Amino acid sequence: MARADGTSEHHKEIWRIFIEGALHNSWTWVAGSGEAASVWIPPGGVEMTPDEEEWLVDLAHEYLGDNVEDYLELLRRFEVARPRDEPHYYLSLLGTDPDHRGKGAGMTLLAHDLALIDAEGMPAYLESSSPANNDRYVSVGFEPVGEFSYPGGGPVVTTMWRSPR
Repeated sequence: MARADGTSEHHKEIWRIFIEGALHNSWTWVAGSGEAASVWIPPGGVEMTPDEEEWLVDLAHEYLGDNVEDYLELLRRFEVARPRDEPHYYLSLLGTDPDHRGKGAGMTLLAHDLALIDAEGMPAYLESSSPANNDRYVSVGFEPVGEFSYPGGGPVVTTMWRSPR
């Protein structure tokens, strides 16, 4: 989410909290020499500690000014959408280095991750914040199960579930 002045330098600091939180779990994978990375929250894991959540809220207030309430509402929508009734792996982040986009690095890494999850017989869940990616996720077995929008009529997020294999 951009600041009121349109800048986005704060994204690194905010994403850092998500990454540091996920590193408490043992499900962070990097392809090659950094072409793509995936951050999973395993069953029973947490995305952030309470201290990290407080740090995130503090940074949001510091960086986002008048946009902070929309951002906090967006985080709430992500949290509410996540299933709680069945243990599963949660794909918190899948990213590809801009120099490697469109070359299959992200999907190759995702296939690696899903093979490990399949070996455990566990389901997986993700939120797709880009409609352009939905077909990619469907191609590896995810099915759309819901959606929500960013506050203020922003992009649609599709929630997706992949049953155990």
